[in-house]
Amino acid sequence: MAAITISPVTTKAERGQWVDYVYKANAGDPNFVPQLRGEELEKITAGGNPFHEHAKCQFMLAKQGDRIVGRIAALIDEQALGQPVEQGMGPGTGNWGALEAETQDIAHQLIAAAEDWLRAQGMHRVIAPMNLSVWEEPGLLVKGHDHPPTVMMGHQNAKFQPWIEAAGYIKAKNLQTYELDITKEFPPLIQRIVASGEKNPKINVRNVVLKDFAKEAAIILDILNDAWSDNWGFVPITDSEVAYTGKKLKPLIKADLVQIAEYEGEPVAFMMTLPDMNEVLAKIGPKPSPLGWIKLLLWIWRPRVKTMRVPLMGVRKRLQSSRLASQLAFMMIEYIRANSVANYGASRGEIGWILDDNQGMNSIAREIHSVVNKEYRIYEKAL
Repeated sequence: MAAITISPVTTKAERGQWVDYVYKANAGDPNFVPQLRGEELEKITAGGNPFHEHAKCQFMLAKQGDRIVGRIAALIDEQALGQPVEQGMGPGTGNWGALEAETQDIAHQLIAAAEDWLRAQGMHRVIAPMNLSVWEEPGLLVKGHDHPPTVMMGHQNAKFQPWIEAAGYIKAKNLQTYELDITKEFPPLIQRIVASGEKNPKINVRNVVLKDFAKEAAIILDILNDAWSDNWGFVPITDSEVAYTGKKLKPLIKADLVQIAEYEGEPVAFMMTLPDMNEVLAKIGPKPSPLGWIKLLLWIWRPRVKTMRVPLMGVRKRLQSSRLASQLAFMMIEYIRANSVANYGASRGEIGWILDDNQGMNSIAREIHSVVNKEYRIYEKAL
């Protein structure tokens, strides 16, 4: 049997092979949702994804003879290196992610190759997996393999958890997502909290204004960077990443699903909800036919979905842990819940990810009778 060789991706053709391997490796998994091939290629291409403006990336392929049997990405994010060590990242911390491999031996060889590359770059610690950053698909799926991921969430085979742990990696954090039946009204206590907020003249919860999307995005980013700045794993978002992400998400943004809460006229909280595009991507595949593209465009124009996902939510730091913060959160959740059911036919909501030790957000999730449906684990290892 031919030996395994691991080599860096250096050509356009190899980038295509690196992307295509994930479709091949997961072809037998009914819960894997292939993302659009063009989007995946742009994600790993310098000049496309602005993540590369502040990161060093080494994409690698494992081959046995001429056959591809695995892949991995080794990553160093300059933004993450500037963060405090106690918040998860920090100086000397590199990452790897996007691991796919046929066997444990191949996985271990790929991880070792990524670690060697990180050491050669001066890194002495690994936080993994990241694909590519904490803002994209962080963590390894360790619970919830029995149902597909929602939009912008990862999905990995259950075999990888023991393989990674056998390579010397230990848990750093778990990221949780919660699901709930949004056709049901919230408990009476939550309804009273919302009603009380509606009577407060200092509070105004509004939809975003799509014609002023750039301005609204800047408001959301300002709240986000303040609200999340002390969170474990936080990495600042650059202006170019904001513009890029805004452009990518704009087709999915619906005014009644993204809300900003103002207190005494100041924007102090926001909640972003996205219709689950994975529901249509699962049907059209990574390289849609002309009919597939038509289906996707029609869905974007008027989405009808089962699931809505809340990927981002934040309250300004000075208000966190206050009764007002919880009240604003419940008001936005209730309004978006009602809009999701009435305007898009949704019946299920998914909130997250949320750090397993984020007591405030986990408490809010429990108060609306949601339950953990998926867990993603972030590992760490000293090099």
